[in-house]
Amino acid sequence: MNHLTRLRIVISLVASVASLSLGAASPAAAKLLVGIVVDGLDGDCLDLLRQQLGRGGFRLLQERGVVIPEADYGTYLDAAAATSTVVTGAAPSVSGVGAAEIFDRNTLRCVPVYSDPAVIGNYTNAAYSPAALRVSTVADEARIASGGTNVVYAVAPDPAGAIALAGHAANAAIWIDAKTGNWASSTFYKDMPVTVATRNRLSPLSSRLDTISWTPLLDPADYPGLPDHLSRYPFRHVFPRARAERLDMFANSPLVNTEVSAVATDLINNLKVGSHPGVTDVLNIGYTLEPYRYGKNPDNRPEQLDAYIRLDRDLEKLFATIDRRVGLDSTVVVLASTPRRPRGRRDDDRWAIPYGEFSTRKAASLLNIYLMAIYGNGDFVSAYHNGRFFLNHKLIKERSLDLRAVRAEAADFLTRMTGVDRVYTIDDILAGRAGEHPEALRRNTVKESAGDLLVDITPGFEIVDDYNTLVAPGENLPGMVYRMAPATAPAYIMAPSLAPQTIGQPVDVRTIAPTVARILRIRSPNGASVAPLSLEKR
Repeated sequence: MNHLTRLRIVISLVASVASLSLGAASPAAAKLLVGIVVDGLDGDCLDLLRQQLGRGGFRLLQERGVVIPEADYGTYLDAAAATSTVVTGAAPSVSGVGAAEIFDRNTLRCVPVYSDPAVIGNYTNAAYSPAALRVSTVADEARIASGGTNVVYAVAPDPAGAIALAGHAANAAIWIDAKTGNWASSTFYKDMPVTVATRNRLSPLSSRLDTISWTPLLDPADYPGLPDHLSRYPFRHVFPRARAERLDMFANSPLVNTEVSAVATDLINNLKVGSHPGVTDVLNIGYTLEPYRYGKNPDNRPEQLDAYIRLDRDLEKLFATIDRRVGLDSTVVVLASTPRRPRGRRDDDRWAIPYGEFSTRKAASLLNIYLMAIYGNGDFVSAYHNGRFFLNHKLIKERSLDLRAVRAEAADFLTRMTGVDRVYTIDDILAGRAGEHPEALRRNTVKESAGDLLVDITPGFEIVDDYNTLVAPGENLPGMVYRMAPATAPAYIMAPSLAPQTIGQPVDVRTIAPTVARILRIRSPNGASVAPLSLEKR
């Protein structure tokens, strides 16, 4: 073999190796990221219903994705705070979003965390923006990485969920207005899809509610784990015009998930989400599986099981649309859930379960009397909101009192009240010495909007919030008692590059955002400080 021939062979081999290496290092980018957050999903309930689930919904994620049975939030977070944690990879102390509503010390009123008078509502009188969200989201980073050539849409039943899922740079965040039933948005986002405006005009929810009813999707005998008395008489829930809270009732039912899926499907079909070349479009969706609060029977297991079956069918249809229009082999799907609320319907008196009431007005009044006995006359208690008492900082400063000492006195007094388990001062929380999980409680507390005293109620007690006359829908329904619950929830990641696998130990929920960013090969959100998961590839 002469020198020239050997040289040609060497060049050919080098070129082949370079080509293979280049191909292995540069797989095709995902065309679509679908981020789903389900409020209140229970993994045990999914296991119970495994035989009733379709092949293309939850089971698709379980069989083809990364299964995280326990995504750990550290402490309970409501849906707004939990969603922001999922999409940013940052705890509330960093993201700035600690709850759906916050207490404004200046006006002594509770306001939505995303309320923003600087913008105008679109198909709503309420004005919201992501200004309270202090860090970027995965959707923001995907938008930046594309140079603005991709599209980002978020759809959810409520504004807090939609805005967290949309982030700052999205084309639109879309939700159901709680007063009119319209699909609404904010002028902060520059693109109100025509398909959504058309739906408001031609098929408004408010005009259809009278004709909608919620009945079991399956034969009652086909729901597993139900005693005979619950499977014998099928439930039926309607949303009549005579009920002033009918929109709240509908939003608490699984039928709202079908409405959300319909809008998401419209975006895929009509706006070609997932079809922009060379970039990753983002479609984020919020669903709810919170227990139905408006039924007559405290034992709502039939409704809860039906809600899971219905959401599974909605996911199956959504994934089928994505596969047809985009291709699941070109799509990354992430489904996370928020912790279940630590309360539930009170059991019937015949079961003799210990029960008590904690009146927020009575507690505030007694606390104020106690502090006046020590420090002199005055209104020392400004408000109670979301498990927290707010003291009058202005009065305490005028009296030249030590705020920490006043808090400690107040905490000691409240701890002795019937129905109170534990009380923590904000000083102890921020110092990381409060609760069973002090570090988690610290990072899940937004100090700028936190109350002075956090009160844990004894299990079985009902919080009678008679201090506040204006509360969020469904937050102060009678008969809702405190129940301890873990601050974990399942999550799934399905991507073409990942092998199916199950993570057998609790995973910090803050790892989800940087893990998704790594899969998409984009930057992690700027508030994400936890390393991404190391996952097995295909």
